[in-house]
Amino acid sequence: MLAAATRIGAAPGRIDGLVIAESNLVFRIGDVITLHSLSQVKIATGDGPKLTKGQDMDTAVFGTPPSTSSPIKSGARCRPSRSEAEAAVRTLIGWAGDDPDREGLTETPERVVRAYEEFFAGYGEDPEALLATTFEETAAYDEMIVLRDIRLESHCEHHMVPILGKAHIGYLPSGRVVGISKLARLVEVFTKRMQTQEALTSQIADTIQEVLKPRGVGVVIEAAHQCMTTRGIRKPGGSMVTSRLLGCFRDDPTTRRELLAMIGSPRSGSNGA
Repeated sequence: MLAAATRIGAAPGRIDGLVIAESNLVFRIGDVITLHSLSQVKIATGDGPKLTKGQDMDTAVFGTPPSTSSPIKSGARCRPSRSEAEAAVRTLIGWAGDDPDREGLTETPERVVRAYEEFFAGYGEDPEALLATTFEETAAYDEMIVLRDIRLESHCEHHMVPILGKAHIGYLPSGRVVGISKLARLVEVFTKRMQTQEALTSQIADTIQEVLKPRGVGVVIEAAHQCMTTRGIRKPGGSMVTSRLLGCFRDDPTTRRELLAMIGSPRSGSNGA
C-alpha cells in the first residue's frame, strides 16, 4: 500500500530522500509518495505499474481514478494529540524567551493543556440538548421570565485572552418553560469556546428561540475584554454591551422596555474586571 504524501516541486530536485530526474523517478518500498497529481514525472517500480505524463497515481496503481471526495467528512477537523498540544506550549515558552526545561516550567505544558480542556469544554457539548427537557405544567404562567447577572468567562477568538462579564436572559414563554439552571448552562456551553461577544449573544438567543419557540427572547451581555485592557490600547474600566432581541421583544416597544427595565442598567462590577 502506498503512503501519502510528499509534495513535489516544480523543478527536478531531491524530495524526502527521493531523487527526481526530469524523465523518471525510481523509488523503493516504504518510500513516501503522493497518490495524486504526479503528472510531470514518470514513476518506475521495477516490474510494477508506471505513471505516464498526465496520468494520476490512483489510475496507474489501482486502475481507478482518484476520488473527488475529501478524506475528512465535511466540517470535521483533525484534532491534534495531547502530546502535540504540549509540544506547542513548549514552543511558545521558548519563543517568549524562557527555557521550557527550567524546573519551574517543565510541567507547564501539561498544566496548560489541562486548563485548555476546561476553558474550551463547550466544543464537546450540544447546547440544544440542554434545553430538551421542558415543563408545561406552569399554571398557565405566560409572563416574562428573566434570569440576570449570569457570570460568564470566555476567551476572545482574536487573541485568546479572557472576556469577563455577565449575561442577562429573558423570554416570554409560549406554553413551555425550562429550568433556570439550564439557561445558565447554555451560557456556559457557548462561553467555553473561542468567541466574539456579538456572536456569543446571538448564539444564546437563537438557541433559546429555536428550541423553546417562545413568543420572544432577549439576551444582553456586558463584558470587559482583556484584549483591550491588558494589551494594545490598555484601557481598563470599559465594558462592552451587546443585545439580541427576537419576537415580541423586537417588535413591541412596550414589551422591550419592560424587559430592559427588569434587567436594569449596567451595574457596578458587572463587567467582571
